[in-house]
Amino acid sequence: MKLYRAHVLVCGGAGCLSTGCKAVLDRFTDEIKAHNLEEEVHVVETGCIGTCDLGPVIVIYPEGIFYKEVTPDDVKEIVEEHLLKGRLVTRLLYERPVSGGQIPFYNEIDFFRKQKRIALRNVGMINPEVIEEYIARDGYIALGKVLTQYTPEQVIQVIKDSGLRGRGGAGFPTGLKWEFTMKAPGEEKYVVCNADEGDPGAFMDRSVLEGDPHSVIEAMAIAGYAVGASQGYVYVRAEYPLAVQRLENAIEKARAFGMLGKNILGTAFSFDLEIRVGAGAFVCGEETALLASLEGKRGEPRPKPPFPASQGLWGKPTLINNVETFANIPAIINQGADWFRQIGTKNSPGTKVFALAGKVNNTGLVEVPMGVTLREIIFELGGGIPNHKRFKAAQTGGPSGGCLTEKDLDQPIDYESLVAAGSMMGSGGLIVMDEDNCMVDVARFFLEFTQDESCGKCTPCRIGTKRMLEILIRITQGKGEEKDLELLEELAQTIKNTALCGLGQSAPNPVLSTIQNFRDEYLAHIRDKKCPAKVCRALLQYTISSELCRGCGICARECPEKAISGVPKEPYFINQEACIKCGVCIEKCPFDAISLI
Repeated sequence: MKLYRAHVLVCGGAGCLSTGCKAVLDRFTDEIKAHNLEEEVHVVETGCIGTCDLGPVIVIYPEGIFYKEVTPDDVKEIVEEHLLKGRLVTRLLYERPVSGGQIPFYNEIDFFRKQKRIALRNVGMINPEVIEEYIARDGYIALGKVLTQYTPEQVIQVIKDSGLRGRGGAGFPTGLKWEFTMKAPGEEKYVVCNADEGDPGAFMDRSVLEGDPHSVIEAMAIAGYAVGASQGYVYVRAEYPLAVQRLENAIEKARAFGMLGKNILGTAFSFDLEIRVGAGAFVCGEETALLASLEGKRGEPRPKPPFPASQGLWGKPTLINNVETFANIPAIINQGADWFRQIGTKNSPGTKVFALAGKVNNTGLVEVPMGVTLREIIFELGGGIPNHKRFKAAQTGGPSGGCLTEKDLDQPIDYESLVAAGSMMGSGGLIVMDEDNCMVDVARFFLEFTQDESCGKCTPCRIGTKRMLEILIRITQGKGEEKDLELLEELAQTIKNTALCGLGQSAPNPVLSTIQNFRDEYLAHIRDKKCPAKVCRALLQYTISSELCRGCGICARECPEKAISGVPKEPYFINQEACIKCGVCIEKCPFDAISLI
């Protein structure tokens, strides 16, 4: 194996790709060649390193120096100063968002230092297209271990003992699901990976598939051995082309190395994988709808029981886990159930990956032990709220979850605690909101999403969410009545009790949680016809200050509806009936004479 004195890790995650990491990577290759460093410095394109808002990011080892917002023009300086002279390029170092001060080392930045990475153990550390790099980090050791040392029953017992729960939603015990599938009668069985990640703001599974696809492949092979399956399928979104590409590459490499296919590692066990690309329907994240789509049918859920473990794909027993759940399996086999149990809480062992987004200084991918508080995630890993704004709420569980407020900041995050607080874990999306967010509008946004994504099979979800959305739109337009709140709650409970699948049953959650925690905000929209956060356009009113207006007429000239009139050098006026609340006047006024009330 070739040895290098330095490795330059260039983040190739989706966030960094969108900000030009490929150009940075190419420039590094050119500059290293130009300075005759090819034998000394190795450039590696990795998966998502995590700090998506700071991209493109690079980490240089062996020191572990973290550089942010690197452009192609910065590369020559990094090569000449850092790689040749050993001097840091200080202007590209990470800075603490609140207190200030630079931190050069990757492992000393709070965003990384406070994480515990199991599912993401290799993401951002290896080239996902080079199988040797995965193997060098104990890859496929777990597969070899179970095939040569464990019976299927023993494998399942390890997973049960670990306490691992499904990371895709409700948190069903993974070991039990494996056991049910193993014990289900039938010779032909299947293993399916649910990679249909559709929650707004969620990109956890995407990052694992893009940054460490072999961990999922190895885990699915282990699962196949445990439940008695010889064929597996990965159902992944078409909107994730890079994930599909890297997964295809990884499957080919795994076959070439004897980790997939006939007689794996010289044993009697055979297992292979295929990729199936979904068409982007949110409902296909529900396991029975996913199976229908895999069969070539319309992606619609069906009543349960029977559960997939007994009657799944083509009527055969089928094990379904999501990407993050599978990514934990090799580590549990290698390190042991007791090791995993020591992390997290008693009823929710291990870690959870969150996609931290919204009004927070450090957005990106974080993996933390179960039981950490919302405050730790937002204010320590996330670096707090930008512009010294006040924290207002955090939406967990995506459109199926609920809002947590200031009173929940010190609540440990685990499955039971989130449900008790009126939310849920879900797949792991975590959207932070500040004082400038309107919670009525937030509820409208999520309900609009779920209503649009409803498959339409059952009446409660198809019609019920539509009626709820109509009420929310009325409220945001200033046409709501107090009885609407009672009607919203009644509709929500009916949908929760009668919808066919879990997605429909959880669709009203954002509305219920916002009404419970921000009822005064709803009443302000209904009684006062005001939006306290000044978000709902129909309830906004633009006014011109007679004291500050200089009568320049710029606002009148720029107004698309000619709603502003006046005499030059005297204060102008806005015709409220003609005003469409576009905000152009505020943007163009040079004297800050126009304000929202």
